[in-house]
Amino acid sequence: MSTSIKSCILVFTGMASLVFIGCGGGATGAPSTPAVHNEWTWMSGSSSVNKFGSYGTQGTAAPSNTPGARTSPSSWTDSSGGLWLFGGYGLGSNGAGGDLNDLWKYSGSEWTWVSGSSTIEAKGVYGTKGVSAPANVPGGRYEAASWTDASGNFWLFGGLGIDSTGTRGDLNDLWEFSNGEWKWMAGSNVATESTAPVAGIYGIQGVAGPGNTPGARFEETTWADHAGNLWLFGGEGFDSTGALGILNDLWKYSNGEWTWMRGGNTTLPLFQPGIYGVQGTPAPNNVPGQRTGAVGWIDADDNLWLFGGQGNDSTGGAICSAYGGPCFLNDLWKYSSGEWTWMGGSNLNNEPGTYGTKGTAAPANIPGARLCSVSWIDAEGNVWLFGGTGLDSTTGAYTVFGELNDLWKLSNGQWTWVSGSNLASSTPTGIYGTQGAPSVSNVPTQRETAVGWVDSSGYLWLFGGDDNSWVSYGGSFNDLWEYQP
Repeated sequence: MSTSIKSCILVFTGMASLVFIGCGGGATGAPSTPAVHNEWTWMSGSSSVNKFGSYGTQGTAAPSNTPGARTSPSSWTDSSGGLWLFGGYGLGSNGAGGDLNDLWKYSGSEWTWVSGSSTIEAKGVYGTKGVSAPANVPGGRYEAASWTDASGNFWLFGGLGIDSTGTRGDLNDLWEFSNGEWKWMAGSNVATESTAPVAGIYGIQGVAGPGNTPGARFEETTWADHAGNLWLFGGEGFDSTGALGILNDLWKYSNGEWTWMRGGNTTLPLFQPGIYGVQGTPAPNNVPGQRTGAVGWIDADDNLWLFGGQGNDSTGGAICSAYGGPCFLNDLWKYSSGEWTWMGGSNLNNEPGTYGTKGTAAPANIPGARLCSVSWIDAEGNVWLFGGTGLDSTTGAYTVFGELNDLWKLSNGQWTWVSGSNLASSTPTGIYGTQGAPSVSNVPTQRETAVGWVDSSGYLWLFGGDDNSWVSYGGSFNDLWEYQP
């Protein structure tokens, strides 16, 4: 069972067209709203927390349908216009809370319950490896990884959840959803608590092999490149020895085989530092420190980008861990031509944000250290970052952290604070306005572990997550938001 300090998802997807990664997926053809830019619109779901799911009839869209409140689901986009949502930890149709395996599609302003159970803790039905079947379905889970490949197929990996025996634990199963059916592609159909730890099989670095597989894990970062290859980095899980800890291994899945590309194959030493080198200069030895909860995106040249998370800085993070943590990061990395480059942010833990003037880019601007944010790439290739748990703008006060609702834009190498607050808050700060109506004053409530999509117009979509910092209001969301850059 997991022993992480902070429980959150890093659920990221790639797109064949826009090719973005974030704590969520991408979608095309989402319902249109008035052409008003730089404003949030509350599209569906509740403005209150902890709402039950309303499933309706499986396979049938309806205005009253809505997924229940949840944290750490997975999300994808398809090529014909649907925003897809799978699982997470939240509320089913009867209000009970737990691991979910329900699959939803949002299209034409309505949700459709597509498959999976309307109740919690459903076990996986694996069938035969490599063979799709109508009855196949992953077990309930959260903090899993997800992608969309170049053909528009959906992929799901690992997380914390329920295996084929009904046992809950860490998973390393790889699934593909194509033509309406699930297919178990690789990994184990039993969780670590069912048998011995599901250790990683690394093989030789840089060499693909049919027996290679990442160990069971969660809170990892993923990308999908233009060729449809899947990439996976770090998270918390099991290394090559079966030991549980924080990882910084980089994997590539291509043509049905995993390749261990970079990083370590063990979780030890516990406070192994990241190797930053010289900012802006790639080097063979550079590597981000072990971490969970980072976000990632991929640019037009198939370079992988990584931001933040919780883990080891250039000192190893022993100091912040000695004080009880957390060890949040705001370092920005690029992986290109087989080498990592430290591109920006601090090489030390727990740096506050430098917000500058809202709406104005500046070289000194930088989001504070954080994890479990959502990121997107818009139609112009700009990166957007929302919320998460981390440090606000309170300079020098490392203890001032919590859930955030700040929206940032990274363009031409400079960050801009676009909307939301520069302070963490213990009371709700969201402004919902009127459902379906954009407004300059609207803003989602602070949260972590939400998911997102980008539609064919480059609009940003945000769903769910949780905020446990509210003194009297803590819980999970099922609200759906749109933002037009």
